[in-house]
Amino acid sequence: MAWPNPFRAHDENTQTCWGYTFQLTPQHLTPEKTHPMKFSYDVLGEQALDRLNEISPPPRSALPRNSNKYAEARPASGGAKQADNPDPTPRRDLYTLLRDHAPHDETLGKLWREVNTVPTWVDWEQIARGQDVFYRYGGPALTGLCFQSLLGGMGANRVVETLARTGGFSTKVARHRLFETTQHILQCTRSLQSIQPGGDGFASSIRVRLLHAAVRQRIVKLAKQRPEYYDTEKWGIPINDLDCIATIGTFSATLVWLAFPRQGIWLRQQEIVDYIALFRYIGYLTGTPTDYFETPEKARTVMESLLMYEIDPSETSKTLAANVIRSLEAQPPQYASRAMLEANSRWLNGNELCDALGLGRPGFYYWALVAGQCLFFMAICYTYRSIPYLDRRKIAALRKIFWAVIVDGKYGLQHETTFDFKYIPDMHKTTHREEPDRSGLTQPGIERRNLQALLLGCGFLSVSAVVGYRIVSGLAKHFVYSLV
Repeated sequence: MAWPNPFRAHDENTQTCWGYTFQLTPQHLTPEKTHPMKFSYDVLGEQALDRLNEISPPPRSALPRNSNKYAEARPASGGAKQADNPDPTPRRDLYTLLRDHAPHDETLGKLWREVNTVPTWVDWEQIARGQDVFYRYGGPALTGLCFQSLLGGMGANRVVETLARTGGFSTKVARHRLFETTQHILQCTRSLQSIQPGGDGFASSIRVRLLHAAVRQRIVKLAKQRPEYYDTEKWGIPINDLDCIATIGTFSATLVWLAFPRQGIWLRQQEIVDYIALFRYIGYLTGTPTDYFETPEKARTVMESLLMYEIDPSETSKTLAANVIRSLEAQPPQYASRAMLEANSRWLNGNELCDALGLGRPGFYYWALVAGQCLFFMAICYTYRSIPYLDRRKIAALRKIFWAVIVDGKYGLQHETTFDFKYIPDMHKTTHREEPDRSGLTQPGIERRNLQALLLGCGFLSVSAVVGYRIVSGLAKHFVYSLV
């Protein structure tokens, strides 16, 4: 929910898009400027993937998996399955292949040297501070990434055409897909060493880059075989430069200027600078043009430009948004109802966008619960960040908790993913709207916490009002008596 600003100046340059108001400037991108970026992409990443496929061919020319020494065996999900399948299909690790063959191959060596060359604009102390920002506001950050960056991002009608063709947003796998994306963020923020060359976050970023190349190649190949499968002229090359810029923007700028403020969280200026710098470097590793994140001002203008020209929900957008809601409904550890999920979505994205995405309209009770959630986040975040000792303890604790729940936990991934090519575009595969196969909540979850936070917040405000009234009344009486 956008907070009204009575002091905002309105003139011919004032623009309002999907509930967000800003001033249009010459620095904002226009459709004429963004159109070429729909047809440019990470050529080096694709060339490197071609060489890796030649060195270690994927079976059936689709799955980038094989049984050589660079493969990792799939973890068994149960004892019975392990007994029935003692030799599970291994998965290639493209990062390991790249690392090991880079010294002996010109193309692979070029990519390897690029990603291991730290840009001159990288300040490791600043990157470390940017990592801390994510955990300092961990609760509202994850909430914003889920309900605004992901769910609100489904309004980008070009991007969803690529997502729908991978099958990765059906109700059965969308939650797992969300956790995989979150794992990448956690690896990039787990420690400074993790994002530096050779670290886990560094390696995952390279894997994601190569995964994007694989998806792009697959869809383009299918589109050449049957042009009606994917309209390249209308939607651009899959996972193009503009899409990648938008993705980095949703993880950074959108969080800073949309998701956080709508939850009552305003970052300090240095935190904004540090956080944008972190994701600029992540963008560099994943093959994204980074000039658009050179400063917070540039990052913000890009976000606003894409909000104007790229967000226009389609029927595919509605399908994927509905499937995301259904995949999260009544699921541990939060056990949130559909109404609660839709209330979160509407609070962060506004009614206009959520209506266009076809989301339901929850009652006032659920809006009140989201208000309680925001009060909870505000109390925790502002209290802890004001006391350095508590701030450091909270950041360290959330690093462990998020990893334990999302990656290692039984309700999360249960093991680290290596971002292999699981969601494979196919001529006969697309994502359809699905109905859930469950009903009702099995356990009380986040809604009870939000209700408690709301009641405590209302109680605190009531007590403060009474105390304030008595203080003012006492001072007024004292002033009157002194005059007499």
